[in-house]
Amino acid sequence: MKLYAGLVCPHSHRTRLVLSEKDISIEIESVDPAAMPEDLRDLNPYGDLPVLVDRGLVLYNSAIIMEYLDERFPHPPLMPVDPINRAQARLMLWRIDQDWYSLHRRLTEPDKKSDVTGARKILRDGLTSIAPLFQQQEFVFGEGPTLVDCALAVLLWRLPMYGVELPAPARPVLRYGERMFARAAFRGSLTEQEFEMRHGKSA
Repeated sequence: MKLYAGLVCPHSHRTRLVLSEKDISIEIESVDPAAMPEDLRDLNPYGDLPVLVDRGLVLYNSAIIMEYLDERFPHPPLMPVDPINRAQARLMLWRIDQDWYSLHRRLTEPDKKSDVTGARKILRDGLTSIAPLFQQQEFVFGEGPTLVDCALAVLLWRLPMYGVELPAPARPVLRYGERMFARAAFRGSLTEQEFEMRHGKSA
């Protein structure tokens, strides 16, 4: 099994975080998304990252890869057991992708047509709105991390790079982020370039 992933791509990072949370050891090859090899483009017609190859199976779209890894390596589980909560987790992951991950390019590759200020406001207000989730529980769906937490933590890690500062009502979200960042799995998921997003050059 092999994962082709970007060094700073948030979709690649959250897939690496799932691998780290589940302690799955596979080959990871770093790829520059701006210069993807032709053979990799043949595997993924959309030309984006990450891409997972498992024997004859080729998967793209990080949400699909994350759920495949969770089912392929069921322990520890990263989705709720209850079907209602599982459906809610899938819906929340979809909303995170549609509402927040979709802002990544506007925030990191601004041009004259990009509304960077508007994108920052959408992200800031959206993250503030979920603060009540963390007032009485440690993770999004209770006592253990899920795929949703993997997606959310990767987004929170990038807030300084995005130029987004959360207001006081979002403090529960910031505390949640610090808990996620302190996990060995999260530290193990970081590339050197991602570490430098918040800490500068590593020693």
